[in-house]
Amino acid sequence: MTAQVAPQVPGLLDRIAGWLLLAITVLVVMGEWEGGRWEGPLSAILAALLILALIPRVKRGRLIFVAVGVTLGAVTLGLRADGPAQVMAALERAAFIGAFFAALTTLRHVAETSPAIRDCGRFLAAQPPGKRYLALTLGGQLFGLLLNYGAIALLGSLATASARDEPNAEIRGHRIRRMLLAVQRGLVSTFAWSPLGFSIAISTSLIPGASWAGAALPALGTAFILAALGWALDTAFKPRLSAPAPARTRPQGTWGRSLAPLLFLLALLMGSVALLHIVIGVPAVGVVMLVVPVISAVWLGLQHRGPGGAAQALARARDYVIRDLPAYRGEVVLLMMAGIIGTLGALLLLPLADRAGIDLSVLPGWVILVAIVWYIPLVGQIGMNPILSVSLMAPLLPTAGALGLAPDDLVVAITAGWALGGASSPFTATTLMVGALGGVSAAHVGFRWNGVYTLSGAVILSGWVVLVAAL
Repeated sequence: MTAQVAPQVPGLLDRIAGWLLLAITVLVVMGEWEGGRWEGPLSAILAALLILALIPRVKRGRLIFVAVGVTLGAVTLGLRADGPAQVMAALERAAFIGAFFAALTTLRHVAETSPAIRDCGRFLAAQPPGKRYLALTLGGQLFGLLLNYGAIALLGSLATASARDEPNAEIRGHRIRRMLLAVQRGLVSTFAWSPLGFSIAISTSLIPGASWAGAALPALGTAFILAALGWALDTAFKPRLSAPAPARTRPQGTWGRSLAPLLFLLALLMGSVALLHIVIGVPAVGVVMLVVPVISAVWLGLQHRGPGGAAQALARARDYVIRDLPAYRGEVVLLMMAGIIGTLGALLLLPLADRAGIDLSVLPGWVILVAIVWYIPLVGQIGMNPILSVSLMAPLLPTAGALGLAPDDLVVAITAGWALGGASSPFTATTLMVGALGGVSAAHVGFRWNGVYTLSGAVILSGWVVLVAAL
């Protein structure tokens, strides 16, 4: 009989951080729905306290971002008469990013304990070779909408577990690589359009006049291009085996029965977001931040039906706040500081660009669109998080009208570049997770596994964003 290890009791700082992040989320949601003026400054103050509470528990690499953010804040206070207001605005953006992360994580927290969701993942991972890539690409998209980066953790681990049972080392290596790439490319294609992702949330908040409803249709075209390109490259570069592959057993279950719970949940989620966004007029991001936790709470209650279920559900909710949310301390600090650095960095760069005589409005709009598609994955190679790179870039852009474009055209270009960056940058969560599961470095995933995919995608999507703007 093996001894069971008692779960670690959350420390004081973890508890404080969890409750602070919950309070920030409530304030940001209230601000998105009510348009109030007091929620923003209060959330900014709590965001600063949250970062202070998380600093003692994060790795040194994250502290570099904190140091850069503090330095930019000090420079802003010293050089600008409106420095305090600008620092508060940067902290408000950090609060928004932290709240959006916390709201989405509620769904991941509940979904990961759902037997139906795990059975769906096993069914997709067990598909025969002729269907496996498309099945896992579809799975990466569907699970990506639900779990975001958790899709790689769930589907990727199931895929590699099934592949490691293969006795032939040659076949095993090819299967692991192709299965992981199918999941990753399916996931990053959702970055182009999903209202549940940071790409849409950040880009629509930075581009005046842009909305998810206006960008959704052409952005779905981006997602289709990325998914189709991945399948085409997998087919074109299908490895030649030195020996015939063994026959595979049929997976248990059917497509309809296995995917039904996931499809129902996604239809409920996306339908609610679209309906409230269009009918009530609340920004899609604000709708997502309210709808996702509500659906998660209902789902949690359904998972704990029966005697004592309410107490169990409340205990899980409490543990989520004081244990699970603080466990993401590294991600929270990185994301929030990226928002702060991007906001203050762009503010300080604007006067320098003016003094240097840089005027991007003289460039044709299509040149700006193509440059955006390439800019995000390129700077991702030197460690710039998409939140950071987009937050730095967007304020420097002329207005969409000055470029002869619609605001949503800029959003389509930004999210296209964001998706390519997610596939290629060795510093993003997708490549890091795929590399860990595949036993290779993140740089190997970005350059060797996804190099042709990223370059081909950048060329095709450059033409796509120009075509969208022309139409």
